[in-house]
Amino acid sequence: MKGKDRDSLIIATKVSGPSHGWIASAQRAGMTALDRHNIVKALDDSLKRLQTDYIDLYQTHWPDHGTAYDETMEVLDEEIRKGKIRAIGCSNETSWGLMKSLEASERLGVTRYCTIQNNFSMNNRRFEDELAQVCRQEGVSLIPYSPLAGGALSGKYNDGATPEGARFSAYLKLGGRQKKMAERFVNPKSEESTKRFMAIAEELGVAPVTLATAWSKQHDFVASTIVGATHTDQLPEIFAAADLELSPEMMKRIYKISREIMYPMG
Repeated sequence: MKGKDRDSLIIATKVSGPSHGWIASAQRAGMTALDRHNIVKALDDSLKRLQTDYIDLYQTHWPDHGTAYDETMEVLDEEIRKGKIRAIGCSNETSWGLMKSLEASERLGVTRYCTIQNNFSMNNRRFEDELAQVCRQEGVSLIPYSPLAGGALSGKYNDGATPEGARFSAYLKLGGRQKKMAERFVNPKSEESTKRFMAIAEELGVAPVTLATAWSKQHDFVASTIVGATHTDQLPEIFAAADLELSPEMMKRIYKISREIMYPMG
């Protein structure tokens, strides 16, 4: 970042919502929330760590249904007016929560969320059940994370494989909540659907990773897809998706697999 013109970069980061489920936030002694105190402190701390004076996209990470959306949206708007944030988004939000936040913003006359960052992949199409309609009707863009379904869509976990250095290989050995999370991504249904998607990728002459990434961005409610890699040699197959547009026929074939193996991730 130091070697780049700041205006040429788009920097996105998040503020931790309340800790729940299998994850506990390491921020603010685990006492996280989306109230005024926590948002202001988290933002100022991020600006200091990143050594910049503004964030391009600031997102609330995990919804806080225990804090009034009025307070959350008002303080985010205040930070935008101060010039510390350019745009705001939410993450892992529900249809109800997204609509509540949009209603609060419109009623109060403050900035509304422009993005939502939720899990979305060929193995997890739950976003299309309700949230896709909210995005279309309200002009909110999905920036999906985990388009490779935690790496499962690469096929590396097929047939019981636990490759060294892979996240879910470690989680499956740890047991407890980590194992439970891994089994959501790696299970008989997800393996079967992955194998069918891999057959389509082979037919197209592309890597399974390329197919999965291309599919995730080819929806009218998606603005951009978040990709990640453990090693740089994984990047070419991911970046190849930028120039791949799947035909309507291929999209229908993928949809057919999703109908035959519904909700592989539960």
